[in-house]
This record gives sequence, structure tokens and C-alpha cells, in this order.
Amino acid sequence: MSNVKHDEGRLAQVLVAPIISEKATRAAEKHNQVLFKVLRSATKHEIKAAVELMFKVEVASVQTVNQMGKTKRFGRMMGRRDHVKKAYVCLKPGQELNFSGEAA
Repeated sequence: MSNVKHDEGRLAQVLVAPIISEKATRAAEKHNQVLFKVLRSATKHEIKAAVELMFKVEVASVQTVNQMGKTKRFGRMMGRRDHVKKAYVCLKPGQELNFSGEAA
């Protein structure tokens, strides 16, 4: 299924931001996974293609989570955070992602 052609303009928009947290760091150390915030309409195949295109690494698998926005209170007003889709991208053994911008 990896020989399907994806639009490069769309792939450039699929990855919104990397998620850097304690949980993300633990996933990276334990399972060689990287977390990304992605478009809510993005598919697993698109996410895999986008990561491989942007970072020049091999992706073993992609797992996604749809996280509903929390209801929050701002003084008297009730509001809600946006819904977010997260992608756990599992890299193949020996592959590594570097966010610091330095070439490996």
C-alpha cells in the first residue's frame, strides 16, 4: 500500500507539530515512537508518507488517537479546547528523528 501517490502539498500540511512531553519522551525511549499533532482529517497512510518525506526516515507503523477537547471555564464563560488528533509514529529499528535542526 506504500506505492500510493500522495499530494506533496497535502503531506506538508498533515503534520501540525511534534508533541514534546514526558509521555512522548517515554514512548521514544521505550518503543522508538515519535508523537505528532496531525490534521483531524489525516489518514494513517498520509501520516506515514508525510513523516518519511519530511524527515527521510523509515516508518514501521502509525497509531492514531482522537482526543476530545476539554471543557474549560474562563471566569463566568464556559469554553472548550479544540479536538486534537495525535499520531504515534513507530520508527524502524536504527531510525532516529532529530528535532534540534542539526544534521546527523
